[in-house]
Amino acid sequence: MATRAWPDGVELGGGDVGDAQRILTADALAFVATLAREFEGERQALLEQRRARQAAIAAGWRPTSPSPDDPARRDDWRVAPPPADLRDRRVEITGPTDRKMIINALNSGARVFMADFEDANAPTWANMVQGQANLYDAVRRTIRYVAPDGREYRLGETTAVLTVRPRGWHLDEPHVRVDGRPVAGALFDFGLFAFHNAAVLLERGSGPYFYLPKLEGRLEARLWDRVFALSEQALGLPRGSIRCTVLIEHVLAAFEMEAILYELRERITGLNLGRWDYIFSFIKTFRHRADLVLPDRRLMTVPATPFLRAASRRLVRTCHRRGAHAIGGMSAYIPRRDDPEANERALEQVRADKQWEAAEGYDGAWVAHPGLVPVVQEVFDRALGGPHQLAVVPADEPSDEELVAIPTGPVTESGVRTNVRVALQYLGAWLGGRGAVAIDHLMEDTATAEISRSQLWQWRVHGARLAEGPAFSADLYEAVRREELQRLLAAAAGRASEEGPVRYEEAASLLDQLVLDEEFAEFLTWPATEHLEREAGAA
Repeated sequence: MATRAWPDGVELGGGDVGDAQRILTADALAFVATLAREFEGERQALLEQRRARQAAIAAGWRPTSPSPDDPARRDDWRVAPPPADLRDRRVEITGPTDRKMIINALNSGARVFMADFEDANAPTWANMVQGQANLYDAVRRTIRYVAPDGREYRLGETTAVLTVRPRGWHLDEPHVRVDGRPVAGALFDFGLFAFHNAAVLLERGSGPYFYLPKLEGRLEARLWDRVFALSEQALGLPRGSIRCTVLIEHVLAAFEMEAILYELRERITGLNLGRWDYIFSFIKTFRHRADLVLPDRRLMTVPATPFLRAASRRLVRTCHRRGAHAIGGMSAYIPRRDDPEANERALEQVRADKQWEAAEGYDGAWVAHPGLVPVVQEVFDRALGGPHQLAVVPADEPSDEELVAIPTGPVTESGVRTNVRVALQYLGAWLGGRGAVAIDHLMEDTATAEISRSQLWQWRVHGARLAEGPAFSADLYEAVRREELQRLLAAAAGRASEEGPVRYEEAASLLDQLVLDEEFAEFLTWPATEHLEREAGAA
């Protein structure tokens, strides 16, 4: 790729992978460079605000909702009506951008498919570029996949509505530089997809739709609105044709849900409560507070966790007051054929969870596997009796105090071992290039590993007392990690993974860093990506 002519100031360092030549065109990269030059300074200022806000929280500052005189609190506005193909969102399926997943998800019967460049994706250069090529083909309905056994996969006549989740504001794309600085992963992912596909989607009666992750407040939403406005102008798109849904997966964003809707009111169609990332953000944000140490994560269901339940109620009320969809949490269960009784018990848990969400007022929810689409669809069909329940507006609004109320419960050795084992399994697969990983019959993404490692760090720093007696410590962590690593290595010995390598030894080294360092790593993807880049440089 070094021999090709790039726009002035653009450098690529990732190598020639897959379909790079038809995706990384000079015009497409020039558009990404335009976005980078216009918005990189503002992005860096917002990231600095994140650091300052975290320092203030450590010093005792407590977040609050916008004041009653804030423009976002007025009664005279609603978000723009959704486009026709986003009026019904009863079931949405999510997953990475590999070809087989895209085809199966679009054919799944779900109303919406969120193609994920973020938590369900390991951001190798090959994954990021080939994922764009796969979506390019899917938009044009030319995508096909031939499995090793000869089975061929193609799109059916009726498919889910495509949405795309770019990376969050905190992540760089290390393989692309503009004027000597790495491009924001968010602008790289969004820019390439919009440049190649926005006009085609609009011609087909749909549009360029995006899921926005990891926002911490209204100013970060405002930046996205400015990105969308400039992109519509630069690409000759109608004003307001780029539409988005925002994931509320950070506790600080929960205080500003209404303001986030307000900042994006011409383009936003809904909010989604990202449960696992939300728990991780709670631990990360209040990590220095000994009074906010959380119990085993198995205890933190939405109904049983006060801060999650409060965020859920506030999300539904806020969305429906403003005409936006409220989208519920992920059902990550992978249906299994080897144990029908266990499978039915798990499906009953999925039904109960979705029945609770429908009763709370949600308009739909996520699944991670096509086999769950009819299960969740039936629940929402029965509960809603139509495409949504926007008219359901809960009367009470949870207080700011409720948004930081924690559950009671123990920290146990079993909880420690689960966190260590799951983190090792996920990190081992992630380092091997996979971001969506089947663990214990659940499809897990980065959020699961984030909770696991952040709980271990929190318990160590605060010396959490285990139900079995001892306080959790670095020594206890290391002993458990050695035992769990050996179990995983023994189980993997002589058994090749069909999905690629699982790099347990490297995962253990990375997990040690994440748990034992005195400074908390804001995102595990930072040191994990540095590891991959060092490895690539040494190759």
